[in-house]
Amino acid sequence: MPRLPRTPLTWLVVAVLAVGAIFGLYWFQPWKLVTDTRVDERLAEVAAPAPTEPVPTPSGMVTASGAPTASAPPATPDAPAGPVLVSRGEFVTHEHDTSGTARVIRTADGKHRLELVGLSTSNGPDLRVWLSDQPVRTGRAGWGVFDDGRWVELGRLKGNRGDQAYDIPARTDLTHLTSVSIWCKRFSVSFGAAALTPAG
Repeated sequence: MPRLPRTPLTWLVVAVLAVGAIFGLYWFQPWKLVTDTRVDERLAEVAAPAPTEPVPTPSGMVTASGAPTASAPPATPDAPAGPVLVSRGEFVTHEHDTSGTARVIRTADGKHRLELVGLSTSNGPDLRVWLSDQPVRTGRAGWGVFDDGRWVELGRLKGNRGDQAYDIPARTDLTHLTSVSIWCKRFSVSFGAAALTPAG
């Protein structure tokens, strides 16, 4: 009985394996686990809140009720001329070791932006920066919660190390979006997250 040629089948198997390897490399991008992308953007110099101090009333210048006269009105603190810290929090580790500070800044023109200060995490495929309404939990229980509720994507992560800033869209409800996640959108998992606590 003649032996059937195996060459076409062999080439088909090789082709399938090659396509699978190429797809696997694209999907998982394993080289990113051993490479870093550093970003060093200039961050805001946050103004310290102005202290509220009463203006002394000149001696003898009071009404019959003891209230200050019109010549000595109570003090009104001036609004800071520069950026103001709205909220901040420290990153905790989820799937990959993550550290650094997240802070929300209100700029002098009233806009908001998120700044990541001294971020250090792993590189990975399809990493995004999310604001979320989900609480930050430690351990595996906190890895996949950030797409369960409301979230706003601020863009792709610019780098897994360093300082970087992201504009927050106008009319974003920051009263309910109280956490930041470095979110791997491809695998629906958080590399690390920070709970935002109001400043002051």
